Amino acid sequence: MQKRKLGNSGIEVAPLGFGGNVLGWTADEPTSFKLLDAFVSAGFNLVDTADTYSGWVPGHQGGESETIIGKWLARAGNRKNVIIATKVGMKMPSGKEGLSKSHILVSADESLKRLQTDYIDLYQSHIDDQKTPLDETLEAHAELIKSGKVRVIGASNYTAERLTEALDVSKQRGLPPYKCLQPQYNLYTRADFESKLQPLCVEQGIGVIPYFSLAAGFLTGKYRSEADLTKSGRGQGVKKYLNERGFRILAALDQIAKETNSSPAKVALAWLMARPGITAPLASATSPEQLNDLIGATELHLDSAAIAVLDHASA
Repeated sequence: MQKRKLGNSGIEVAPLGFGGNVLGWTADEPTSFKLLDAFVSAGFNLVDTADTYSGWVPGHQGGESETIIGKWLARAGNRKNVIIATKVGMKMPSGKEGLSKSHILVSADESLKRLQTDYIDLYQSHIDDQKTPLDETLEAHAELIKSGKVRVIGASNYTAERLTEALDVSKQRGLPPYKCLQPQYNLYTRADFESKLQPLCVEQGIGVIPYFSLAAGFLTGKYRSEADLTKSGRGQGVKKYLNERGFRILAALDQIAKETNSSPAKVALAWLMARPGITAPLASATSPEQLNDLIGATELHLDSAAIAVLDHASA
């Protein structure tokens, strides 16, 4: 498996990451173990989660995904072969949220306990907290890195302006900089990332691991009408894509999938992997069949004509 450098972090990852939001939600524990085993056995190493996953499920407290990953790591005994990425800052069911120093330090210890590990490879600020000074947030991260609890830090859901500001604070204060960005980016959702964030990340050598790489499953072609929205627990999140532009993108994906003897999901991920500055898209699977489809995307190389068709349809 050809690894890619995660920006200038010193970490190398396979070109596709496993999105852990489904673990403990739409994938139960036994299924989660099978998926993670298969993913790593195929040569992949990046598993992304967050402290808040899956707090949106009735009765959940947050941390369910990290807990399953922790049990899997303890059982598999392969910690050194896996890059664990998690996040802090999004609102928890308990009401706790934000990027204050106190909240980050407590949350990191709680994540480490659930993950059953003594270090996190990539610890990410999940969402910008404009109520907390950037230097306070970065000081907390610096403390975690100094203590060996965290290797490198990243940001998720930051605008280009705020990411630039954070990088400036790191430089001025001698604090660890964000080495990775996790934005929402896919064939349907392009403008926000491509306009300002993409050139910034390329210029600064920041790794990029997009989430919603398949637009909550829409780009797999699974949802083509409102009647299809009942197919999974994520279905209602897809409704906003059922429009003229969305159908145009699906038609282009169908075309390229037919030409390359692949699938819409493979094509959508291969397009992302070929974008400037992208390190590894994150994608979720809830069955071995889905996972095999995702893994197959790393073997699909789109030519310039195919990319042009997709670019035009999704412009």
